This record gives sequence, C-alpha cells and structure tokens, in this order.
Amino acid sequence: QVQLVESGGGLVQAGGSLQLSCAASGRTFRSYIAGWFRQAPGKEREFVAAISKSGGLSYYADSVKGRFTISRDNAKNTVYLQMISLKPEDTAVYYCAARAADIVDSTYSMGSKYDYWGQGTQVTVSS
Repeated sequence: QVQLVESGGGLVQAGGSLQLSCAASGRTFRSYIAGWFRQAPGKEREFVAAISKSGGLSYYADSVKGRFTISRDNAKNTVYLQMISLKPEDTAVYYCAARAADIVDSTYSMGSKYDYWGQGTQVTVSS
C-alpha cells in the first residue's frame, strides 16, 4: 500500500510556472506507475499525464502537451509535474495517483486504472 501527498499548488498569473510534487510513502514506490489528474469546478476529473516506473516513458493529455512535464525521482519516492505557460483553463485541483503495475500505456489515462490517490492540491491561474 502507498500513501500519496501532493504539494506545490498555488496562485499564479497566466504565463507563469509551477511545479507540483507528489510524495509517496513506502519503499516500493519504484514498483508503481504514477499519474496526474485534475478536476476543475463543475467538471469531471481529467487525465493530465502518466509516467512509467523507471520514468523512461510518459503520456500526456493533448491539452498540456508541450507545456507540462511529468518526472519522478524514485530515490526520493516523489513524482513531479512541471507546468509552464499556464493558462486560466489549467485552474483545477490536481491529484496524484498510483498503481503497482509493470507496463504503462495509453490506458493509464483512465482514472479507473489507479488504486491510490492523493488528497489534491489547488492550482489557480489568473488572467
């Protein structure tokens, strides 16, 4: 079992940058595929990015491709989401998720693939 705690959210102007972190408990986090999702007020949760256990393979939603970068440091049990060129439509609560699995593929864009979720961190982008 793993527990996930997100941090790094905040208020930023359009065009600005933020880096989110997701700290995982447990010494086996390197065995988990990880992902980031977000949910804006009145909208459904949507996929943002996913990363393989080693960090060598990643997937992105079209809406963030080229602006967001997912990465991980297994020695620190942490997954990151670097966000640049932020837009007001990026405003949402951002959630980290994980699943113990071997291979990541495009199906990890579905929230149902993940077993563990963090509590979320608010990102607000002002225009």
